[in-house]
Amino acid sequence: MNGTLPVPDKPLNVLVTKTLTLPDVSAEDEEMIRQAAGPDAVITIVDSPKEGVDHAAEADVILGITPKWLFEAAPKLKWVHATASGVDMFMYEEFIHSNVLLTGEKGLVGGHLADTAFGLLLALTRRIKTAIELGPEGWTLENREMMRFSEVELEGLTMGIVGFGGTGRHLARRAVAFGMKVRAIDAFSVPASDGVEKVEGMEALDDLIAVSDVLAVGLPLTEETRAMCDYQFFQAMKPTAIFLNVTRGEIIDGAGLEQALQEGIIGGAALDVAPIEPLPADSPLWSFDNCVMTPHTAGASQHRGRRNLERFCRNLVALREGHELEGIVDKTAGF
Repeated sequence: MNGTLPVPDKPLNVLVTKTLTLPDVSAEDEEMIRQAAGPDAVITIVDSPKEGVDHAAEADVILGITPKWLFEAAPKLKWVHATASGVDMFMYEEFIHSNVLLTGEKGLVGGHLADTAFGLLLALTRRIKTAIELGPEGWTLENREMMRFSEVELEGLTMGIVGFGGTGRHLARRAVAFGMKVRAIDAFSVPASDGVEKVEGMEALDDLIAVSDVLAVGLPLTEETRAMCDYQFFQAMKPTAIFLNVTRGEIIDGAGLEQALQEGIIGGAALDVAPIEPLPADSPLWSFDNCVMTPHTAGASQHRGRRNLERFCRNLVALREGHELEGIVDKTAGF
């Protein structure tokens, strides 16, 4: 996809909207943006996208997220740089079919998501969740034996990764460090790396599901992937396998996962995302001993905002010099 725009013939007007992953813009950050945007650029920083509406009319560029109502208030907009790894909130018809370019964190996010993924995985395989919940009772002979006799070592197991983007690559790197075998598939032709010798196509999905001891799904949310992890999907997994998802919760069919856990047809689920967010207090997923969850917090990192801000500034320079921008999102594909 072409990631270049015409070189601006006037000073840039840049609107920065603070978001969950960019909660603050320091004076140093503002100066970095100003330097990258070029002489006489207008830089406006607001605390939320809603506050950006009053400043959007003259904006050429927005750093943040752009709901439909903000997009409609920005008739001169040429480019948005997203401060979110998932871009499904941009996929409304008016934006998709516009000439506005979309870039973001593509390829930058992954390490911290993979950290949480392995924390969740170890919470199940090493019975850490059980030990924490038992508290002092964990020291009884019965409970210690129960945990010791059911703990699983990751070395030698197979991790299957569905979607070999930034998160998938970081998962593979950590899996290799744990002595796991790694196999990955993707809908696109992407290079192998991080212990994966070959990235297979989606035609290998059924086989990957069947052989994986840990099945990690790192796909973007699209119409094709929504609720793809349904009961039949889980039924095809090994009965001891763990389902792992730290990317998009809507990829999971909630009823299918609940049924799979209830019937014991999979070994467990490790989730940072849920089919419905926030997950209701009466959801059956809370009740399973072999389901461990965090509340969509894996995206947090002390480095995340800075990494994306630096990419945005590199892209500002690229825009002014007529070069291709980094982190291009294919609006038609949805990622």
